[in-house]
Amino acid sequence: MSLIIKLIFESFRFSANALKTNLLRTILSLLGVTIGIFAIISVFTLVDSLEKSIRDSLSFLGPLNVNVQRFPLEFGPNVPWWEYIKRPQNSYKEYEYLRDNLSAFDGISIFGVSSATPKFASNSSTDVTVLGISEGHRDVYEGDFETLQGRYFTPLEFKAGRKVAILGHRPVKELFNGRSPIGKKIKIKGIKFTVIGTLEEQGAGLFGGNSLDENVYIPYQGFTQIYYVGQRGLEPNITVRGLKDDLGLVKLEYEIEGLMRKSRSLKPKEKSDFAVVRQQAVLNQIGSVFDTLSVAGWVIGGFSILVGGFGIANIMFVSVRERTNIIGIQKSLGAKNYFILFQFLFESVFLSIIGGGLGIFLVFLLSFISIGSLDLSLSINNIVLGLGVSALIGSVSGIVPAALAARMDPVIAIRSQ
Repeated sequence: MSLIIKLIFESFRFSANALKTNLLRTILSLLGVTIGIFAIISVFTLVDSLEKSIRDSLSFLGPLNVNVQRFPLEFGPNVPWWEYIKRPQNSYKEYEYLRDNLSAFDGISIFGVSSATPKFASNSSTDVTVLGISEGHRDVYEGDFETLQGRYFTPLEFKAGRKVAILGHRPVKELFNGRSPIGKKIKIKGIKFTVIGTLEEQGAGLFGGNSLDENVYIPYQGFTQIYYVGQRGLEPNITVRGLKDDLGLVKLEYEIEGLMRKSRSLKPKEKSDFAVVRQQAVLNQIGSVFDTLSVAGWVIGGFSILVGGFGIANIMFVSVRERTNIIGIQKSLGAKNYFILFQFLFESVFLSIIGGGLGIFLVFLLSFISIGSLDLSLSINNIVLGLGVSALIGSVSGIVPAALAARMDPVIAIRSQ
């Protein structure tokens, strides 16, 4: 143990001496490692931050949610697109059938989506998303109503399609100018709706897209009275929330598949005319895109690291030549070959880690730069990765010079000038 500590101390001292004696040469040689680590870790940091922001923006999908829809996530290679177009849309009866017969689920919702310009007195709010939701919507999308002020819809309001509404932050702001909207009547498509609740501001998505702030929620039955829903009209969505202990939601998917086929009277040999899509699969596809970007980061930084590796090897060859006499003295005093080998190898690793550390520090400074709503964050994993790659490059670059130093004849080494 003491030998290892001595080796590390000696290697660190020689590394510090190399930086001090030949500062410019050492910095220029380490520049390749610095640039390479900076390129790789900055790409990884950007990818991780971007993926986190997108996943947070899509968190409303829910990893336990399953969609019943006409179109699959990916079209089959041998199925023409018009075969999917001819599939029937979801219906309210199918929603009720699933709701009454499913067992492995935590919630189910059918909802329709459209746009409108709600009005109150002389005020209006343009391009607002109107969602007609069923009773179980809050169970399926549990995060949507966490900041609800006022109240949620009652079962009777859902069943009767009462003209009541819950407003997001933007329509509240634009229609009521700071006044309380609870109990007030707004017009949607010329029909009066009583406001029973509001949502606090959520903020825009990563790309400034739609968020809960843009939404107006009304009961599904009331939605169908002002919008045409069904074939050649708006297509309703059915989403089911699975149980946490249903790994992979396999049981839920099998149940939905069987019930939907029974509901549509499909024969055993007939293909299903619907798709059961896990919303987690959408997030997984996003992850695969970012994996590709990560590979690009390795390619971009790999060339710089390669150059940096040659630079460190050059430093070590020069260091071996300059310290040949010292190597001879150490060997004559009883230093083993492995001691000389590890001494130079550790020195190479330390120099490489210094270069990689500078690259990571530049990424840390980069994280303070504001890029819109994207929050750059340098993770511990990326720091460890950067230092690990630096240590690996130092080991590979220093092994040959270290081996040459270890194999030197002490008599010849002492005589060298």
